Amino acid sequence: MRHLYAAVLLAILSFLALPAAAQPSRYLISASPMADAPPGVQAWRVQYWTTGGTGQRLAVTGIVAAPMEAIPPRPRRVIAWTHGAWGVAERCAPSLSPDFFANSAGMDAVRQGYVVVAPDYIGLASPTMHPFLVGPDTANAVLDAVRAAREIPGAAAGSDFAVWGESQGGHAALWTAITARSYAPDLTLVGTAAAAPPTDLAANLRDGSDKNARALLLSFALHSWSTLYGFSLDAIASRANQGIIHRLAENNCISFNQKPKLGTILGILTIARATKNKDIARIEPFGSFARTNSVDPARVPGPLLIAQSSKDTIVAPAVTRKFAKAVCRRGTGVRWIDMTGDHGTSAKDSSAETIAWIGARFDGQPPPNDCRRI
Repeated sequence: MRHLYAAVLLAILSFLALPAAAQPSRYLISASPMADAPPGVQAWRVQYWTTGGTGQRLAVTGIVAAPMEAIPPRPRRVIAWTHGAWGVAERCAPSLSPDFFANSAGMDAVRQGYVVVAPDYIGLASPTMHPFLVGPDTANAVLDAVRAAREIPGAAAGSDFAVWGESQGGHAALWTAITARSYAPDLTLVGTAAAAPPTDLAANLRDGSDKNARALLLSFALHSWSTLYGFSLDAIASRANQGIIHRLAENNCISFNQKPKLGTILGILTIARATKNKDIARIEPFGSFARTNSVDPARVPGPLLIAQSSKDTIVAPAVTRKFAKAVCRRGTGVRWIDMTGDHGTSAKDSSAETIAWIGARFDGQPPPNDCRRI
């Protein structure tokens, strides 16, 4: 019996002595090195576990990137990069795109010493319907991606992180800030940066001045929400147009360098006309669902940075400014960056200022407050 106890004790001590890389992963499923990472960058395509909105465990994907340097004596600072809309079909995942690095402004931070964690979110590169602009589900995927990155020995990722997102990813970043403390108390959020973030979803889907972009994004949302939750589209479109909505979402990823096909253009024009006078805020259950997944300014902690172009035709500047003012009224300071470029370059246009702001948050400097001029 003493030999048995000794064997068990030896096994326990041997397990405790194993390096972190050899211990069982709680979140990381796999990490495959990427041969096409930019110079000076090491990157991994990852698969990891997260939790969906109804508590189900889901395997999802993303990319983790770190400097191509020796592992430092202290854990590296981490930025969770939350991407803008690439589509809602499984094949639209950023991690599957050969243009991922070129079209992901957050990756600029790797060359400044950060680990950048870029989740695909639920349902992109994985066979679950993507919960488009669904706050809690997306925030879970972001936070669990940071946890998974910490289980890659070569990344040397710490538990302190900032979150920075663009467009749909701005919404994701704000929701990550809302849920971080309760969902991931093992992580410490030092700051949140959101470029052109949708905040009031019904207003954002209604007030953008580009009616064609609005129609495509509305199709993404309606397809996602009706598929996931069984919401009927009968009050929004005829059966024929419902089919067009579903096909637009299923067959189109956001193209950064190619013009849309004729069928896509005609489909968008059809849905733009069909939904011209439709306000989902007044159509249930879409109105209630949009309000539930909008960003409550009272729940967003600081420090907070918002970058918004006054010429944005997709995320209405007035909606973002109204949100920022509401945050300010509740006593949370906001760093506000005014821009004049296109929606699609919001993060790129504010990249240098945002990365500098994030660095100051890690350094413990007092955050600037632009509330008086917003």
